[in-house]
Amino acid sequence: MGADLFEARPDRLVDVSDRVLGWSLRQACLDGPEEELTATEHAQPALYALAYQLWMELSERVGYPPVAAAGHSLGEYTALAAAGAFSFETGLGLVDRRARAMADAVARVDSGMAALLGVSDDVARRVAADRRREGGRLWVANLNAPGQVVAAGALEDIGWLVGNARDLGIRRAIELDVAGAFHTPLMEPARSQLVTALARVGIHPLDFPVWANVTGRPMASGEVKELLSRQITAPVRFGETLRGMADAGIEAFVHVGPGDVTAGLARRAVRGSRVLVVSSIKEVEEVAGRLGRS
Repeated sequence: MGADLFEARPDRLVDVSDRVLGWSLRQACLDGPEEELTATEHAQPALYALAYQLWMELSERVGYPPVAAAGHSLGEYTALAAAGAFSFETGLGLVDRRARAMADAVARVDSGMAALLGVSDDVARRVAADRRREGGRLWVANLNAPGQVVAAGALEDIGWLVGNARDLGIRRAIELDVAGAFHTPLMEPARSQLVTALARVGIHPLDFPVWANVTGRPMASGEVKELLSRQITAPVRFGETLRGMADAGIEAFVHVGPGDVTAGLARRAVRGSRVLVVSSIKEVEEVAGRLGRS
């Protein structure tokens, strides 16, 4: 993952990252093994670092700032670093602390997540609330786009949800290959650790608005620490964020980072919007050219 970036920008990716993390980001991304890279404590810093460097490549070529930015869960840290809330190095340190804290929280309880297809946000919330009233541990974790919700909770509750989806008014529920129930109260132990890490960080005024996962609205500089700490246990309201950005006049969305998941969510949440993907240096050149003609 990110081989082109490591070749093009070893100074940015290798020197800083290895010093902050205390392990080789390059080795984890390029040499694996896969189970090492996909572990929460390695995957989060890797995704943050690669997404930020792609952002740097793109911003240097485009030459003008975005109207606004947003990120899905971990991506919010990349968006905030891009907007100047904190440096790449500071953000990487926060992400590293967040990832290790979440891994510790995951180890305390067997938990997971499931994608719910063909269900409204309200029905998903009702199903989760009903299950909790019966003694279960199940919450809505991601409100991604119309008809696409992610629930999270204890493994027994995820199994129940998948097995009874049709009867619950859900077209299909698919258990996800993730480490645990992120963005739920089961992550509360991680939140307390993140609060301590955030207390040591200074937040600078934002160069452009960043929309928050927790509220689905732009955040003020003074809210950043609180919203980042709340984000770890609160649902990601990404569909609402995308629709709010569109209502504010944004017509083009650029996914920056490995993969293209948020691009798909933008296409689904904001029909007819212009959606571009930057997941490699080659795509940086292509997208910069297209943005330059817009």
